[in-house]
Amino acid sequence: MAKTKEVYCCTECGYQTPKWNGRCPNCGAWNTFELQTSAPEPAGKRTVTISSAAAVTPTSITEIDVTDEVRYHTGIQELDHVLGGGIVKGSLVLLGGDPGIGKSTLLLQICGRLGEQLEILYISGEESVRQLKLRANRLGVNCPNLYIVSETDLDTVASTIMKEQPDLVMIDSIQTMNMAAVPSSPGSVTQVRECTNALMRLAKSEDIPIWIVGHVNKDGNIAGPKVLEHIVDAVLYFEGENNLSYRILRAAKNRYGSTNEIAVFEMGNDGLHEVLNPSMLLLSERPTGVSGTCVASVMEGSRPIMAEVQALVTKTGFGNPRRTCTGFDYNRMALIIAVLEKRAGYFFGSLDTYINIIGGLKLDEPGADLAIALTLISSLRDIPLDDQLIAFGEIGLTGEIRTVSGAVQRVREAEKLGFTRCVLPKQCMKNLVLPAESQIELIPVQNIRQAIQRLFQS
Repeated sequence: MAKTKEVYCCTECGYQTPKWNGRCPNCGAWNTFELQTSAPEPAGKRTVTISSAAAVTPTSITEIDVTDEVRYHTGIQELDHVLGGGIVKGSLVLLGGDPGIGKSTLLLQICGRLGEQLEILYISGEESVRQLKLRANRLGVNCPNLYIVSETDLDTVASTIMKEQPDLVMIDSIQTMNMAAVPSSPGSVTQVRECTNALMRLAKSEDIPIWIVGHVNKDGNIAGPKVLEHIVDAVLYFEGENNLSYRILRAAKNRYGSTNEIAVFEMGNDGLHEVLNPSMLLLSERPTGVSGTCVASVMEGSRPIMAEVQALVTKTGFGNPRRTCTGFDYNRMALIIAVLEKRAGYFFGSLDTYINIIGGLKLDEPGADLAIALTLISSLRDIPLDDQLIAFGEIGLTGEIRTVSGAVQRVREAEKLGFTRCVLPKQCMKNLVLPAESQIELIPVQNIRQAIQRLFQS
């Protein structure tokens, strides 16, 4: 008689091993292996046969009608922008973020906006109906079309959805759901994968949009198998610092719109408030006439964002200088410093260097390189840059300033916010067409030495 197969599976990444380990060799997480059993394999030679199922008739892509596509507008302009225009019927959306960042708050606020016209079913596996009612009262959500269920059994949840046929379903969270047919504990890799697959089939067959909340691990990634993000139609990440009231909602995947779009919210006592002009908010407390500060123009999806970059360069008190980055890649900063030393003649070998991006933003676009370099030089020489100056461009290893995308959008947004000068790559001037009434001064540069000469002439 064949024995059941026992393996240890990592709940963080899904790595399997026949023996228990304290630390996962794949993702590095500690104490995440759980014992799982699988059905015995039949003895003898294994063969794979294809059943004679009925064939389906394919449809030409030109005959498919999408004119009746329905999108539910949430009433939150920033959220609709990230989703590509609203919630699509039959879609499965995954919302992830750190604990306490505002995931459940956002779901209840969506229910409050859409509950006036649609029937919404909110399923919570973490809170009781009384706890949800108390939170809804604090957020001012009191619509009769919002129905609440506290349940963790997915079979019961699916039966309830099939019976009630709501227009929208919220599930908080997927890690608390479990299926009786799956022999593993709730939150395990197998449970999360199978529950998400079942919800995906339910959303497509019944044409009901479903939102699910996913927990994140210590690295900030959504807990569970990576296949979870492949199953869903859209993946939204909530980002933000614990000591700041601002929250950034980022689309990492979206089958119904563009990716890498962001929405900025401010957390208050009565919930999340959308910030329609993030650049104005991020620059509201910017100091003037001070060295070591510059405004970088970066693209977040199709939206240009003006971010304040600050640098501090000072003599070190230790044998080895310190290098610290907040909101910017450390290795990228080291590259920029190396280019400034080799190509521009500024040496940072005995100096502490600190980079800070104001507002909790994380700049991962190469277009911020030029602003970082100018800020470092400004702090090193203690010479303030023009307060009405912005900069964007990628820095190469030979010191050249390389072109970046979205130059027109960056310049127009800067002029709209009152900036009068813009330092940009010379190659961007070829396709840069501005209105005749534009008053912003463009300063094209080919390399970092030319940029320094144009801005720091004595």
